[in-house]
Amino acid sequence: MIRVAVTGAAGRMGKNLIKACLQSPETELSAAIEHPQSDALKIDAGVMAGAGTLDIEIKSSIQEVIQDFDLLIDFTRPEITLNNLEECRKSGKSIVIGTTGFTSQQIKVIESAAKEIPIILAPNMSVGVNLCLQLLATAAQVLGNDVDIEIIEAHHRHKVDAPSGTALRMGEVIAENLGRDLSECAVYGREGITEERDRRTIGFSTVRAGDIVGDHTVMFADIGERIEITHKASSRMTFANGAIRAAIWLKGKNSGLFDMQDVLGLR
Repeated sequence: MIRVAVTGAAGRMGKNLIKACLQSPETELSAAIEHPQSDALKIDAGVMAGAGTLDIEIKSSIQEVIQDFDLLIDFTRPEITLNNLEECRKSGKSIVIGTTGFTSQQIKVIESAAKEIPIILAPNMSVGVNLCLQLLATAAQVLGNDVDIEIIEAHHRHKVDAPSGTALRMGEVIAENLGRDLSECAVYGREGITEERDRRTIGFSTVRAGDIVGDHTVMFADIGERIEITHKASSRMTFANGAIRAAIWLKGKNSGLFDMQDVLGLR
């Protein structure tokens, strides 16, 4: 049995992670964490998630519960995740990271920590999204440089990073399979009078509205036809279940940086 801690336990994603953890016969929720100013502190984590009383109080820091779990699941913000990562590194704990918006320097910090502890880092833990990444790789290889490529993503109004980590990962997969560097060929929005589209660019469009859980469409457009690969999430449980699947897969690993492609055997 894997003892799991969930940080951001009172948030939309945190509540779903708690439910997913409770539904798996291979994991047990052993700790829950929120920020020090949260109104959820000292409330039972199960009650907060609508899953009944668990006798697990939500605590204000990872240090308070560091001995109570084997693996931390973190879907928070980059600066919070990096602080939690350091505590996990010092204590030899595993971590599953679903946080997005990391800078290249912050990714290097995660890569360094992975030399000492096992880490799964994935911008999207949905099985469907990760299957889409495989389809995008195939589409890029087949269609090559003969199409215009646009990535359109939509999320709820509370999401603070744009484009989404999933959209960026989609762009990276496509660019890698076309022999391009996404940092050089990405176009993040257009305005005013622009020049004719450069076919070697990859365009991104972002929508933030209402309670959209997560929609992603990649368009490969040629003259006379276009191919669209789309994934739409209607519940955060798809991400939560993926995170628990990742946690179970990580059991027994001593160190290393992995992603959902590893978990699902899609390498």
